Amino acid sequence: MTQTPYEAFMREALALADRAAEIGEVPIGAVLVVDDVVVGRGHNQPLGAHDPTAHAEIVAIREAAATLGNYRLGGATLYVTVEPCLMCVGALVHARVETLVYGVAEPKAGAVESAQRALDHPSLNHRVRVVSGVLAADCRARLRRFFQERR
Repeated sequence: MTQTPYEAFMREALALADRAAEIGEVPIGAVLVVDDVVVGRGHNQPLGAHDPTAHAEIVAIREAAATLGNYRLGGATLYVTVEPCLMCVGALVHARVETLVYGVAEPKAGAVESAQRALDHPSLNHRVRVVSGVLAADCRARLRRFFQERR
């Protein structure tokens, strides 16, 4: 079975989500890619880092910016297992990420297509292309397993 580039990079994000779950964090992982090379990786770590901004997307964006020596990440694609929240959507816009690829919707806090449509705000000076539903079943299964184990 052939996998698409979207799926290959999403599998890397899923591995990072597994790492988050192993340390008791919500299992969300992200990779930031430029020219088919991963330049930033992150998994959720706000609990362990004592940092409310340490979402997988933010961690990956910070690492990518440091790797590239530039806070502007034009041409980049962010792969994340769960639809980003409003804070993370804002970071995507400020970093000028070109494409967002995510796995599963987040009905309570998703700020792309679910609870809000923040990327559609007319005042934004940057547009992010969105691809959703990549390996959604795998992404959803990790979240369900994590929260079932916590109950």
